[in-house]
Amino acid sequence: MSAARPLTTLRILAAAAAFPLLLTACGYGSDAADDDKRAEVAAGAEKLSAGEVRIGYFPNLTHATALVGVQEGLLQKELGGTEIKASTFNAGPSEIEALNAGSIDIGWIGPSPAINGYTKSNGRNLRIIGGSASGGVKLVVDPDKIKTTDDLKGKKIATPQLGNTQDVAFLNWIAEKGWKVDAASGAGDVSVVRTDNKVTPDAYKSGSIDGAWVPEPTASKLVSQGAEVLLDEADLWPDKKFVITNIIVSQKFLKEHPDVVEAVLRGSVNTNEWINANPDKAKASANAALKELSGKELPADVIDPAWKSITFLDDPLASTLDAQADHAVKAGLLEKPDLKGIYDLGPLNKVLRAEGKEEVDDAGLGAE
Repeated sequence: MSAARPLTTLRILAAAAAFPLLLTACGYGSDAADDDKRAEVAAGAEKLSAGEVRIGYFPNLTHATALVGVQEGLLQKELGGTEIKASTFNAGPSEIEALNAGSIDIGWIGPSPAINGYTKSNGRNLRIIGGSASGGVKLVVDPDKIKTTDDLKGKKIATPQLGNTQDVAFLNWIAEKGWKVDAASGAGDVSVVRTDNKVTPDAYKSGSIDGAWVPEPTASKLVSQGAEVLLDEADLWPDKKFVITNIIVSQKFLKEHPDVVEAVLRGSVNTNEWINANPDKAKASANAALKELSGKELPADVIDPAWKSITFLDDPLASTLDAQADHAVKAGLLEKPDLKGIYDLGPLNKVLRAEGKEEVDDAGLGAE
């Protein structure tokens, strides 16, 4: 990609001017909420360069690093007397707006809103500083209507939102099949029906959709209602890995409080290590956090298969974010972006080196 400035900006399709593009990796639960949740700080703990750090994430299993890290105190432990203030969101644009407004400093977010936020600000508002999760996206269908991928032609398949991460992936998959779909309206050889994850299970139950390309736990909730997994998106990627959740930071906060950023990253790395070493405890912790945030926990027949399909890792899988941007360009949802500078993995690699772990790569998209 060219490193020329200024960066190109997102182009909204004329037929879909009312729709925000490249939105969230998809939330699950209630609408965006500022929970003003504060972690307990140990008495006498020494503060870092900031008295508090405001973090944002989704009440969603693909954001379990944040859910578990807060729930188990693993993030707060690394911050000492610097207090965590946590807010949850269900949409990427609202989290990006909060970052831009200074309401949060660091956020867990999907690749598409990170790309959108970076390009729309001409590369001035955020950096991706780490990875969090891979996978957790499936195409699930009504087995009575669809038995093979070829059977999707002429059917109604839901994605969470026009231009969101899963919508882009599905449009790209359709194009690779040689089928035609108008990206703005969703009309074509397959009817792409943009449906909020909260109502997708009811839409499936009523028969108004024949399947969905969705993240967890929505995919497993549909399976619990009789749908079957036709395709796991991980199977479409090299090594079966693709970014679903990144960690972003405002450039201002990164410049002013590098010690706090490093502490959050150390907490994230330690949380991912704990999750992978204690999958059952971590799953229970994430479910407890979801119950606290939404008022109800996920049943075993939903959370068990959903949890197994998500990989928690520190690597932001930069090359896959670049590929996802290319998919959006091919779908007509995005002008070719200049993503040079979207990553600053220096702080993360410092943490990884100290922990004796392998450093990660920015695929040539690092800040100079």
